[in-house]
Amino acid sequence: MRLYIAEKPSMGAEIAKCLTGPVQRKDGYLITKDGIVTWAFGHILRQAEPEEYNAKYKNWKAEDLPIIPKQWKMIIDESCKKQFGIIKNLIDKADEIVHAGDPDREGQLLIDEVLDYLNCQKPVKRILLNALDEESIKKANKDLRDNRDFLNLKKSALARARADWLIGMNLSRAYTLAARRAGKKGVFAVGRVKTPTLALVVRRERELKDFKPVDYFTIKAIFANENGEFSATWKPKDTQAGLDFENRLIDENIAKALIGKFAQKTEAGKITAYQKAQKKEVQRLPFSLSSLQVLAGKKYGYDPQLVLDTAQKLYEKKLTTYPRSDCEYLPQSQFSDAKIILQNLYNINEKQLANWAKKCDLKTKSRAWNDKKITAHHAIIPTKVKVNLMSLTIEERNIYFLIAQAYIAQFYPVHIYDQTKISIEYMQELFVTSGRVVKQMGWKELYVQNNKEKSLNEDDKKEDNEEKEEQNSLPLMKKGDEVEYVKGEYDKKSTKPPTRFTSSTLLAGMKDIHKYVKDVEVKKKLKDIYGIGTEATRATIIEDLVKRNFLQLEGKKKYLVPTQSAYILIDALPDEMTYPDSTAVWEDYLHSLSEGQGTIEEFLAKQAEFTQNLCIKATKTVLVQEHEYKCPRCNQGILVKRKGKNGEFWGCSNFPNCRMTCNDVDGKPDIEKTKFKFNNYRQMSYNNSDKNYIKSGQNEIFQQDNQLISAWDLIARENTKKMNFAPKEKFSAMPIEKNKNTKATSKYLCTRCKEGNLRRIRGKNGWFWACSNYPHCTATYDDNNGIPVI
Repeated sequence: MRLYIAEKPSMGAEIAKCLTGPVQRKDGYLITKDGIVTWAFGHILRQAEPEEYNAKYKNWKAEDLPIIPKQWKMIIDESCKKQFGIIKNLIDKADEIVHAGDPDREGQLLIDEVLDYLNCQKPVKRILLNALDEESIKKANKDLRDNRDFLNLKKSALARARADWLIGMNLSRAYTLAARRAGKKGVFAVGRVKTPTLALVVRRERELKDFKPVDYFTIKAIFANENGEFSATWKPKDTQAGLDFENRLIDENIAKALIGKFAQKTEAGKITAYQKAQKKEVQRLPFSLSSLQVLAGKKYGYDPQLVLDTAQKLYEKKLTTYPRSDCEYLPQSQFSDAKIILQNLYNINEKQLANWAKKCDLKTKSRAWNDKKITAHHAIIPTKVKVNLMSLTIEERNIYFLIAQAYIAQFYPVHIYDQTKISIEYMQELFVTSGRVVKQMGWKELYVQNNKEKSLNEDDKKEDNEEKEEQNSLPLMKKGDEVEYVKGEYDKKSTKPPTRFTSSTLLAGMKDIHKYVKDVEVKKKLKDIYGIGTEATRATIIEDLVKRNFLQLEGKKKYLVPTQSAYILIDALPDEMTYPDSTAVWEDYLHSLSEGQGTIEEFLAKQAEFTQNLCIKATKTVLVQEHEYKCPRCNQGILVKRKGKNGEFWGCSNFPNCRMTCNDVDGKPDIEKTKFKFNNYRQMSYNNSDKNYIKSGQNEIFQQDNQLISAWDLIARENTKKMNFAPKEKFSAMPIEKNKNTKATSKYLCTRCKEGNLRRIRGKNGWFWACSNYPHCTATYDDNNGIPVI
């Protein structure tokens, strides 16, 4: 018996329809003459939580980190136990299994992990479903491959999952604990991809806040020759006075002087360079998920998750191919489908698509058809199934339109234009201009918009303006021709701040991550990699950052703005986690793993070492914000204002590990009066065998006021009392008064804990009273002629 295991029920149902019927429905599976079809619900196995490895990890403690499993455990998800039992029973009865997970890294893993968990030794085939229409499924079912061919893809997915666990579980705990020491609540989630993505937004926001506009001036001149006039832009020399570091003219007086100089017309201008070349722009490629998300975000304002969800619905309706693709190319074998697909688009109830499809040339074969670029999946394109656009939602219609438009473009000719660049020398100054003459519109005919400005964001408008300048109409000229200066003017401009990220532009940033890496050499290396995250996870990562209140959406364009929690986390983390360098290199390694290069053991060993180093850094991290006071004793907590029986005071948020306290003066901690004059005090210990006093760290000298006592002084005093020896003077603890009044002091009950008795102690600044129930009670009181001031 052959058993098909699909990734989800909807896929299982489509597979069963394409097998020899009739189809019998059972609980959790379908029976056909060609075999049984069952399904998972995505990942029905999950990675074990730390406390499922050891109960002690239920309580978060810095000393337990990093947690690195020796043997990785998988747990059956509670909601999937019934379906898992069904799959197990069917595998036991099967002679052959067909792996029908989605054709990507995660799809490979989620079925393989079930087979591995059950130690399945039966033969396993792999079906690759890039579309769910009947013809595609039947064609794929005739071309089953050995599942062992995809072992490297599984290893890559497994390495990614375990690396995410190591970093997420350990560093989230490490930096949440650091935050708690500083008195901050909540969980500070750290992720291998999530955190550097968040850092992109935080840094962009700070660039905006720090941005100061700079005024600068541009000069344009009109020149003429016998064939007509044209405009050109002045280009300053490096030695020109009044320039800033980016060679912009910032002195208006110089701009005025230059205009006056040019107006004198003491000499003619001369064409010093004239270059004309024919340029070609090949057809744009069909969509990967990321490129679809970015364009849909720009054109319709859709967030990436909406685009993914909509593309998934179109896929399940059999109208488009597999949506979670990172590929923008198509297999040669599908070129023969073009005639039917284009015919369907010609007959579609959408005027633009129909007109474009009518002009397609099936003899044109773009660069998209390339088997060498194909892995487990290909670009997102329409299927051969006819579509009724009116039956779709507005989002589905718009996404289908974009997919169909890009597919049609593959059957249009290349875009051809003549590019002309001219240099003019006039009065020892350089002017330049350029022009573009379109010779063949080609595939760009599909992307000419009647109302283009409304659909462009600021970056696109800038590119569009530059393109308009290139499309200047230039008169016929040649190198060496003289030209006459007609007139000139200068224009005042201001530098523009960078725009905030939206979900779609942040996703584009994740894909083109090389633009944001810190290391120059790494930047060069990563230019051609696949970015950070995967096609399927990038939208989810951005959405999760919003759900966890690290990012907020603002305005009609839904700009992403970091919250206070985002600033706290990013400021606390080292560069290794906030810059994408390491994460991008790891993604490159994971891609290499999927191609059979490297080992999962080597990758995880590096991840474990990286995690351990960052856990160590976390123990030394202090999450102190503006207007907060770092504890001068432990250097990990912050001073928090508290209310006691004797009034307001300040104490360390790292209590009880640190018992630092000080008075409140006008709403601020009086740190100077209770200052500890030491740089690196670590600990004190005593050797009982020879009664010698042993000190570790620098000398510690305390400056006390009459109301406060150092916890370290009290510890030293108690240890000294127990060992009955007198330490050296410079380390002397505060001696308990030994006279006839000592016993009498026991009549004073501590008013704070109501358990200990007060004892009179001589400190460096005189007598004071402290509770005998120390260290459980740290109450202290002033002394007034041998009586505690209670």
